[in-house]
Amino acid sequence: MARTRFGTDGVRGTANTELTPELILALGRAVARTITATSFLIGRDTRKSGPMLQAALSAGLTSEGADVVDVGVLPTPALAWLSARRDLPAVVISASHNPFADNGIKLFGAGGVKLSEQIEQDIEEELDRILDPMAKGPRSLEGHGVGTVRSEPGLGEPYVDYLVGILDGRTLDGLHVVVDSANGSASDVAGDVFRRLGAEVDVIGDEPDGTNINAGCGSTSTELLANAVVEHGAHLGLALDGDADRLLAVDSTGRLVDGDALLALFARDLAERGQLAGNTVVVTVMSNLGFRLAMEGLGIHVEETSVGDRHVLAALDQEGLTLGGEQSGHIIFRRLATTGDGLLTGLVLADLLARSGSSLTELLDGLVTPVPQTLVNVPGVDTSLLEELDAVQAAIAEEAEALGETGRVLVRASGTEPVVRVMVECTEPGAAEAVASRLSTLIAHELTLAAVTRDQAAAEAAEIEQA
Repeated sequence: MARTRFGTDGVRGTANTELTPELILALGRAVARTITATSFLIGRDTRKSGPMLQAALSAGLTSEGADVVDVGVLPTPALAWLSARRDLPAVVISASHNPFADNGIKLFGAGGVKLSEQIEQDIEEELDRILDPMAKGPRSLEGHGVGTVRSEPGLGEPYVDYLVGILDGRTLDGLHVVVDSANGSASDVAGDVFRRLGAEVDVIGDEPDGTNINAGCGSTSTELLANAVVEHGAHLGLALDGDADRLLAVDSTGRLVDGDALLALFARDLAERGQLAGNTVVVTVMSNLGFRLAMEGLGIHVEETSVGDRHVLAALDQEGLTLGGEQSGHIIFRRLATTGDGLLTGLVLADLLARSGSSLTELLDGLVTPVPQTLVNVPGVDTSLLEELDAVQAAIAEEAEALGETGRVLVRASGTEPVVRVMVECTEPGAAEAVASRLSTLIAHELTLAAVTRDQAAAEAAEIEQA
């Protein structure tokens, strides 16, 4: 059976081929053995494969004696909030922004914080033992030792209550908002948050059928939202992803506003009100150079982490900071949440517009001037070989040195998809595209060659062993 590996945001793969029910059952057993808890919360997004994998994971957990509380379809941040409220570990069956055929497993420890890399490694090692036919595991439980599964629907309502209460009595009266729920896990709750606060709300992407999650809608495809905002004459458009833990925005003209621009808005607002702890905002290496320059101009310190909101959260907690996030729209307000929350981010943004009396376009004017950035994905390669290729590493260093202070180069294996991402920024027109093209071509060639060489060596070794 194929192995599974944790990436930057849990385990992901194609449902029923890479993430089979058998594998997920074994993963459930490994989780129960590693995270010693009497009960686990389990929720999912709207993918067709969700109930299948949720049943398999529940079977694995209960076979090891843990009870399962099935909360049904809920946003990932709602599970994190419940995890913190009830002090129970939580599992979300979701592949976030990926196409519907993919699925994944996200894990939160009791308290609503994503697991450390060490605990994920422990789970992987336990999973290996479970899948090894020669390994002896604990004696199977029976009778009263087996866990139970119970359903607890309707928990979206208390989560909405929590979000509404964040504004401390302020309202969104007079604000017209369009929300795109990506046909995902926030489809039933997104509109309620803003309506209860007095906003006029139009909701799109709220008719999930199991296969249309993220399809031409949500944060991965904002054209539909932009058109709706302009058509309805709305003040603001909010684009969630499939599990609603990230958010991108659209202003009244239909212009896209990414996570960097949103973070800049929030950092400036909090700093002006004396609520930006340490006068610092935490971002990942993917944030645009223009964001860093904007913060420098405002006298706000920027701390940088590896990609993944878990790393952002760790930096926030380590230094007692309050704001951090990613260009992709994962934004963490640490005093309000334990993870990125798209609905919370949208609510804070709408409140900022209401408090300021200004449009999003006006608030963004002159704040961030993005440095031209090119992102190229190199698909269909074995990303585990990337760090071993001297020719690639030398080329990256050479290109970065040539750019100097006018730009930067970042090459990394994706933690959520089987691709290598090549990101280049440069103030000189056309330079980023040229560098990204050269590097991506070289990486594709070298990784393909390395995989062929490795496979040939393995085949020769197998022939020698058989002889």
